Amino acid sequence: MIIGESALTQLEISKVLAVIKHDCRSDLGASYLDSMTPAKDMDELRSRQELFAAVEQYRDRRGELPWNHRLSAVKYLIEDARSSGMLLGTELLLIRRLIQGAENLKEALSAARGEWPVFSLILKNLHDLSRERELLSVIEDDGRLRDTASDRLRRIRDGMRRTSAQIRSRGQSILSDPSAANMLQERVLSLRNGRHAVLVRADAAHTFPGLVIERSGSGNSVYMEPHSLIELNNEHAILSGDENTEERLILCKLTGRMMERAGAIIDAERALGQTDLFYALSEKVRRDKWLVPVLSNAVLFDFRRARHPLLRECAVPIDIFCGENFRILVVTGPNTGGKTVALKTAGVCACLGWYGFPIPAGEESVLGNIGDIRCDIGDEQSIEQNLSTFSAHISRIMKILGVSAGDSLILLDELGAGTDPDEGAALGIAVLDELRLKKSLVLATTHHNPIKRYALTCKDVESASVEFDINTLSPSYRLLIGIPGRSSALLIAEKLGMPKPVLKRAYEALRNKEVSMEEIIGELQEKRTAMEREGETLERTRAEIERTRAKYETELRALMNKRDKLLEDADKKAIGIVENAENAAKSLIKTIETASRPDADRKLGRTKKHFDRIRKQTEQREDERLEHRSERDPKPLEPGDIVAVAGTSVIGNISEIRKDKAVVISGAARMETPLKLLRLASGNDMKSAARSARSARKGGITLDAGDGNRVKITVPPPPSGVPSSIMIRGMTIDEAMPTVTLYLDRAYCAGYGEVSVIHGRGEGILRREVQTLCKRLPYVDGYRLGGEGEGGFGVTFVRFKRKN
Repeated sequence: MIIGESALTQLEISKVLAVIKHDCRSDLGASYLDSMTPAKDMDELRSRQELFAAVEQYRDRRGELPWNHRLSAVKYLIEDARSSGMLLGTELLLIRRLIQGAENLKEALSAARGEWPVFSLILKNLHDLSRERELLSVIEDDGRLRDTASDRLRRIRDGMRRTSAQIRSRGQSILSDPSAANMLQERVLSLRNGRHAVLVRADAAHTFPGLVIERSGSGNSVYMEPHSLIELNNEHAILSGDENTEERLILCKLTGRMMERAGAIIDAERALGQTDLFYALSEKVRRDKWLVPVLSNAVLFDFRRARHPLLRECAVPIDIFCGENFRILVVTGPNTGGKTVALKTAGVCACLGWYGFPIPAGEESVLGNIGDIRCDIGDEQSIEQNLSTFSAHISRIMKILGVSAGDSLILLDELGAGTDPDEGAALGIAVLDELRLKKSLVLATTHHNPIKRYALTCKDVESASVEFDINTLSPSYRLLIGIPGRSSALLIAEKLGMPKPVLKRAYEALRNKEVSMEEIIGELQEKRTAMEREGETLERTRAEIERTRAKYETELRALMNKRDKLLEDADKKAIGIVENAENAAKSLIKTIETASRPDADRKLGRTKKHFDRIRKQTEQREDERLEHRSERDPKPLEPGDIVAVAGTSVIGNISEIRKDKAVVISGAARMETPLKLLRLASGNDMKSAARSARSARKGGITLDAGDGNRVKITVPPPPSGVPSSIMIRGMTIDEAMPTVTLYLDRAYCAGYGEVSVIHGRGEGILRREVQTLCKRLPYVDGYRLGGEGEGGFGVTFVRFKRKN
């Protein structure tokens, strides 16, 4: 991916990157960002995205990577040391902190490499610098060298401490001498120009036994070095000079050792800078809802709900795409309507995406295999080169035509402007047609009606417009793809108070030219606006009907279940009566020993047939209830569907279908059951699932779903009172999240290792809320979406941490 310097400037990429730098924790991340270039190809881009995704997952599951907020860039220090040959202690301290930070990062990434192999891309820049860290341990946290930096330094400092103690002792004697008390301005021993001195009154300077060093600021006293301190001061000065010399030797030696490993140290700085940059990008994802785009090998882009990052909260999300059904998109509309912002938003998103960064756009945004980005945006007159506005545009467009290819993204603002409208429009059409033949991706803005007509009639070219409210003279900044926009210059002039005679002459001048085109465009825009409003109304109505339907279905199901329960209880009582009667009859036969046996047998046979008829009718009603309970949508069941087993409180996922039976997985259980007993599960099925979990026994359970349809399940005993999954499909966020929070708390306390939350596919709103909740709960170790046969995107499996 190539982004020319002109494109970087016109798209204001440096300002966009500054927005990211603001969230970096140190200058390491900012320096690393400054050194970055877009990925060379799709393989490198995928690798960058994979690495960022791994860091995001690490943060979600294990917390932040190790970091020290006192870290700072050292590359410039190393470059300066190549000429100076020596780094100060405070500068070497920065290198030591950086090495320590790199070692902590290396330890954390190495421990996680088994789970995220892509961390090897960072680890390859983290070399062994333990020896250098050990050498730099002789530096105190304030940047001074420790006494142990060398034997000679230790001896020198020991001598300095002895001399200083002697000076203080002798100085105290002078200050305490009664004969000198009247000559002293203050009884304080001071250090002036490296010599220990006392402050003497100016009128007593000629009588005090010592040498004048300097006059005080007020002029009323002088600093004098007592004769008795001269020898000790001289000795201290010599030792101080020896200390400075020895410290310089040590610092030069340490600097030399650091310069030998300069490459490894700079690599460590890059690794830490990359980590800091990932932190800043993560903040964009979490706080500003930036997302990593989906990659496509095709030359296209499709940015959904894209926002320009420099507009911050004022940005209006737009959907802008190009490359799949058309190669050129011509955006039209009035000035200040947002045409250039739409152009720049697409360019910025493409640039950020090819850096491997998340982009300020919504889910389902796609970034394709774009080879380079070229721009002609803005007015760049050049007095030095004697270029007018039009000449500057032509110069840039000529360069673009010379390098553009089938994988180029070209952004052209105000195409054909700056010259005669007819000639400018003709030239603009020719430029677009040349780029169309090269199959380049092109976004262009214009006011020229001939170019609008070209976009409406030419293959691979599409029109778009920015919405503008002529009544309020304010743009909505919405991009409408598929219909050209009106420039509305005369309408805006009229609203702003242009004299009517002037407007009348303007309309007359246009009457035989482009006015018909403007009127057609205006009518199309009004019709589209009306259709969109009607569509919004229909969508709201559809949603309300769907909510009402779901409500009535729930109530009807509850009534049917209540009816079935009443019939079931009545049938159970009837069977009990029949069994009691049979037992009584058998007992009666045993007592009739003297009666005629054939007569008794015939009577018993008639009675048994009557009871068998009652039993058969009861079983038929039971089958009808099961058939009713298993009623489902006309759409046939498929593997991955979440179903309930009629006649039981079991819910699970269909793993596979074998003719008229299905294999259903429910928690740790695996069962085979007839398809006629299965129906798509609902939220109410969770209550019966909970009761089933409480009734499970060691060794397994057997569920009877009707005569000849027994479902045998062998499961380990689940935690008492808590089901292994919960259904929230169809609930609102306000209903679902408290339910899921309480359920996860109970499941973790009950001892589950993993449970599932069934939220359905839909628009992914409940899925995202559930996964955001999982990130916050301290006892959740991780989560994943259902795999094949587990419900796919409709189920989130939550894994708990082990209890200590």
